[in-house]
Order: sequence, then structure tokens, then C-alpha cells
Amino acid sequence: MSTAKNKQPFELPDFYVPWPARLNPNLEGARVHSKAWARELGIIGRPKDGSAPEIWSEAKFDAMDYALLCAYTHPEAPGPELDLVTDWYVWVFYFDDHFLELYKRPQDQVGAKAYLDRLPLFMPVDPAATPPPPTNPVEAGLLDLWNRTVPSRSMAWRRRFFESTKHLLDESSWELSNISDRRVSNPIEYIEMRRKVGGAPWSANLVEHAVFAEVPDRVAASRPMRVLKDTFSDAVHLRNDLFSYEREILEEGELSNGVLVMEKFLNISPPSAAHLVNEVLTSRLQQFENTVLTELPSLFVEFGLNPVEQAQVLTYVRGLQDWQSGGHEWHMRSSRYMNKGSGGAGGFFLGPNGLGTSAARLPQSPTALGLTRLKNFSHVPYQPVGPVKLPKFYMPYSTKPSPHLDAARRDSKAWARRMGMLDVLPGVPGGYIWDDHKFDVADVALCGALIHPHATAAQLNLSSCWLVWGTYADDYFPAFYGHTKDMAGAKVFNARLALFVPEDAGAVVPPPTNPVERGLADLWARTTEGVTPASRSLFRKAILDMTESWVWELANQIQNRIPDPIDYVEMRRQTFGSDLTMSLSRLAHGDALPPEVFHTRPIRSLENSAADYACLINDVFSYQKEIEFEGELNNGVLVVQRFLDLDPARAVSVVNDLMTARMQQFEYIIANELEPLARNFNLDGKAQDKLKQYVQKLQWWMSGVLIWHQTVDRYKEFELRASRKLAPRLSSGPTGLGTSAARITSLFANLRSGA
Repeated sequence: MSTAKNKQPFELPDFYVPWPARLNPNLEGARVHSKAWARELGIIGRPKDGSAPEIWSEAKFDAMDYALLCAYTHPEAPGPELDLVTDWYVWVFYFDDHFLELYKRPQDQVGAKAYLDRLPLFMPVDPAATPPPPTNPVEAGLLDLWNRTVPSRSMAWRRRFFESTKHLLDESSWELSNISDRRVSNPIEYIEMRRKVGGAPWSANLVEHAVFAEVPDRVAASRPMRVLKDTFSDAVHLRNDLFSYEREILEEGELSNGVLVMEKFLNISPPSAAHLVNEVLTSRLQQFENTVLTELPSLFVEFGLNPVEQAQVLTYVRGLQDWQSGGHEWHMRSSRYMNKGSGGAGGFFLGPNGLGTSAARLPQSPTALGLTRLKNFSHVPYQPVGPVKLPKFYMPYSTKPSPHLDAARRDSKAWARRMGMLDVLPGVPGGYIWDDHKFDVADVALCGALIHPHATAAQLNLSSCWLVWGTYADDYFPAFYGHTKDMAGAKVFNARLALFVPEDAGAVVPPPTNPVERGLADLWARTTEGVTPASRSLFRKAILDMTESWVWELANQIQNRIPDPIDYVEMRRQTFGSDLTMSLSRLAHGDALPPEVFHTRPIRSLENSAADYACLINDVFSYQKEIEFEGELNNGVLVVQRFLDLDPARAVSVVNDLMTARMQQFEYIIANELEPLARNFNLDGKAQDKLKQYVQKLQWWMSGVLIWHQTVDRYKEFELRASRKLAPRLSSGPTGLGTSAARITSLFANLRSGA
């Protein structure tokens, strides 16, 4: 790939920058301080002890101007704090270039691992720990910065900052492996990994320090706070990818760049890929805004945050906003990046231009004004879309149903009947979620028999009942709360479910009030008997993540908002119950595998790839059912269709390409990363066999999910039309195209008032 001299590979797009950039008045002091600090550490020039080659000359250091970056991204920080933050950014960019020269260019994976393994020693969470003597400027700088940063912070913040810094360091080996294999990652993998190796989550932690605020630990892991950090990170990284494409791809031979990822995945030109990356960047910023406006208020109430804690969160949010706008301004000016001919955030502007004038600029393009968000709110439900033409799915694995299938069908149906899942709803003559026909059409036991082909009769019975419960609950929840838009009732319903999966094995659960609660209580008691507390806790989290994700779907329904693509993929794993199914498999491995194995990047990537493949299968098969017959908008095909402005057929094709890419990533991990993982954990023969069995179960799971969708009638048009004909008997409300929401609303309003 090459470009004419002095010609950029593409024009920078019109950026959406919704908050004005401000400049810290302590800029010059930070410039003087950071330069003196960098010279003392050996970062400028060649270190006096010869521990590293010259990475940066003084002229190169001055041109990059990291003090300007920090003065823009932390406009309110007092002088000493701005000095500290600037030193951190000098260090992190130096580390990036130091690692490039010493390990990426020569592709020295052995040396890289030894180098990266030492760095966590220089940031001890425990203040009593004694780090070893540093041997190069990166180690010396990290030790100095850590000692200047953590004493004023809580232990919870220290752990978060340690984790994000460690990810930033460790996952550099992922980039190196891709370069060695000449491998460009798929879009989902890239976004996930870029958060770790790109460093923006680390920047978000540092924002807390710079604004003298801490997110309360009890909400730090909540969905709203996680989404704020993730959307902040994705926008920072994608913006950087646009500005750094020329340097990384054309000069350094990098492969970890979002523009290149889109270019290769969709087989489009660099300018088209750059435009698409900017659309994703804009969507992530708008997800950030949506989360602040729609999710933070309820978070404050539900977790009982006092006014001081609320102010801490909002100060942190403002700090993230400042970083976004300030980071953009710095990219516009730094010699490190491609920024010729760009007028700023939004391309062409009326009004003044230059340092400190961003707030006065008036962007004219729809993208820069954020108007593209309107298409996400314009979905018309119940549109006739017809059945999709199924593509040829890439499936390298196979499975066959368990010989205990017939028994599982009988037993799971008898269990569903005992739980009340096949009963007529109280107070609603002829009204039901499932009857015998709908149960048989779903044939959930077949799915269980395909994904657990070698299970004993008892094991298959249990897993089939879990699948019945999950499928029934997934139909029950929208019937009660989706059409009525009853968010308060939905949250009460969801909160009660946690009572039926107690962490304490001896806890007494309340009497169940509906088939979902009754089934969950029964299955929890049968499944967790004798399991370790750690396994019990992880399994409980998988269940509650799934049930809480239904509230997220409802929030989208209430706003009539088609989800942001990245938010959709990550939440879809939960709405589909992927972690629940995988946790059932983990419970079968006992203590043969260290729990830490399941938290490693290769295993998490393996599981996420499998989950995405299965979730997107369901989205393709259920497209007509959800869009035309149920008025849904939480569907991957629709998300792709609306985001890329495609017709349904082309959207299905793109979704299938994404499924294929995730399956190929699954295969790549098995071929290249599991053996090193086993060595790193010193797994013995028994543990390695257990790991192989777990991987094989994931293969059966994906294959089984595909075969089940291809076999059952649940998603076929004749069954959907037959079910619609039965709908009028549920109430005396209106009938005809587009009236099902009114019928269901009337039905369940009567049900709740009757109860």
C-alpha cells in the first residue's frame, strides 16, 4: 500500500464533537516539568546507562507536545496535578514506541513476554510491597509515577487502575502476534481488544484522579458506569485510528487500526472505511449521551447514592467529556498524526479557527451536528418484511442428538406443566404464554440434546429444563412488560428473581408468585447442590446478567431506539443467555481447571466468539418473527440494516460474514493460543483434557444451536401466521395488522388488575 508523496490516504471525516474543548492555563508549566522529568528518566535521547536505544530525540518530544494533550484533556486540573498527568502520558506513549522498536519490529515474542511480565512489579497495590530495581526508562518511569499517584486513592481505585494499566501492558503481545501472523482482526474482536491495548480505560481511571473524584465502588461495575467507560474508550480509540492510519499502516506496518479492520472486513476503500469508522465513533458518543440521560438517574436512586456521591459521578462524567473534546483538539495539532487540511471537529466551519476557538465553530455537516442519531429512533414496528433467505452458514463442527432426547422431551414438558408454564393465565380466559402446541413447536429439549450429546439422562433433563425456563422467561417478560412499557413493574419483577438464586446455600427463598420464579427456584436448588461457593457465585451472576439484560431491551423499546451496534453485540450475549449455558458447562469441570483460566484473554475471546455466532444465528432466523410479528427492534439484522443503510437481504449477508469471522477467530484461538495458555498455567494432563472437553462443548453448543434453528418451526412463517390468528381470542380488543400491541396491553392490564 502506498500513497503519493505528501498526499493523505483519505480526507479526515466530519467529526461529531458535542462538547467544547478548553485549554488548561497551566500548560507552559506542564511543558517545562514534563521535559525535565523525561530527560531525567532517560526518555529523551539515549539513557546514560545504555539500558535503551534512543527512542525520542528532544525535537521529536517537543513536536508531539504531550503537555498540550493533557492541558486540553484536563482543562481544570491545578498545576501539580497537570504535571503528574502529563508525566503519565509521556510515559505511556514512550512505552508504546519503546515496545515497537525493541519487540514489535524484530517480532521478538519471547523477549516481549519477559519484558511485559516484569512491569506489574513496579505498580504494587499493596504499599508494603518492594519492587525490584528498574532496568530501563519504562520501568523507572512506571515506578516513579505509581508512587506519586496511588497514596491519595482508595484501595478499590488502586485495584481498578492496576487492572487497566496491566491490560494496557499485557495485551501489547496480542498486537505483536497479529503482526507476526499477518492477521487483521474482525470488527468485534478489534473493539474488545483495542479497549485493553489502546489504554483509554486507563485514561478514564486517571480522569478520576485528575478531577479529584472517585466513582463509588458499589456502582463502579454497574452497566451505566461500564458503558460510560466503554463508549469513552471506543470513541478515543477510533478517533486515534483515523488520525494515525497513515503513520501506523503505511509507515510502521501495524495491523491494529479500526480503519484497516473495516477496510478488510467489508472489502471497501480506505476513504469508505474511514467514513464508516467515524459513523461508529459518532454512535458511541451518542450512546454515552444516552446513558447519561436515561440510565444514571435510575442508577442513583436504585443504589441510594447520596448527593456527594452523585456529584462525584457527574464530575467524572464531565471529565470524560473534557477528555473527548480535548483529545480531538490535540490530534488536530500533534506532529504524531495525519491532520493536514482539517478544519477541526466537523471539517468546514463558519467563524474563527485556531487555538482555543473550538467552542465558536459552527459545524455544518449532519454528521458533525449529530443528526444521524435520528434514524435510530425512526423505526416503525410491525412492518411486513417476509421470511429472509437463509445464507450458507460456515459451520466447521458437527453434533448429533443425545439418545436420551425422547425422555428429555417428556420430562421437561412435565416439569414445565408442574411449574405452571402451560397453564391459562389467572383471570384471563383463554390467555396463555405457552400452551402444549407452542411448547412442542419450540422443542427446546432438542436443543439441549444437540448441545449436550453425551450427557447422562439426568444431566440432559436438567439442562433441558434450564433451556425451557430461559426460553419461557424470554417470552413471558416482553408479554407482561414490553407492550405495556411498564419499566417500574419490570424492575420489580427482575429484582425479585435475585431472591430465588441465593448465594448462601442455606438461605430460604420467598414463595414464588409466577412460573418464572417457581421454575428458577426449583432449578437453582437442583443445580447448585454441592458446588463450590465460587462456582455458585459465578453461576448466579450469569443468571442475573441475563435477566437484567431484558430491562435493557425494554428501555430500547420504550425509547423506540435501535441499539448502537457495539452495545447491541455486547448485551446480546446476555439476552441470549450465553453465559448461563457456558456456566452450566463450567460446573461440570469441578476443580480440574484453575478458575483463573476462565478469566484469560484466550478463553474469554473463545467464549465471546462462540456466543456471538450463536446469538447472530438466532437474529437471522427470528428476524421476521421479531420485526413483523412482535414489533421488536432488538435484532442484529435490523441493527446492521439501519446502521449501514442496507436492505434486509444485504444486512443478513453482512451478519453472516460477521458470524464467519467470529467462527474463524474461534478456530484461530484453538490452533494458536490454547497450547501457550496451558504452558503458562502449568496445566497437567488431566487439566488439559478438561480444557479440551470444554472447548469441544462450545463446538457442540454452536453446532447444536444452528441445527435446532434449522429444524424447529418456532421461526417459520406458517407457524407465525397461525399464532397470529389465535391472538384475537386473548382479548376483545382490536384486530388486524399493527394492533397486536393494543391487544396485549389490554390483556395484561386486565391480568394485573385482576391479580
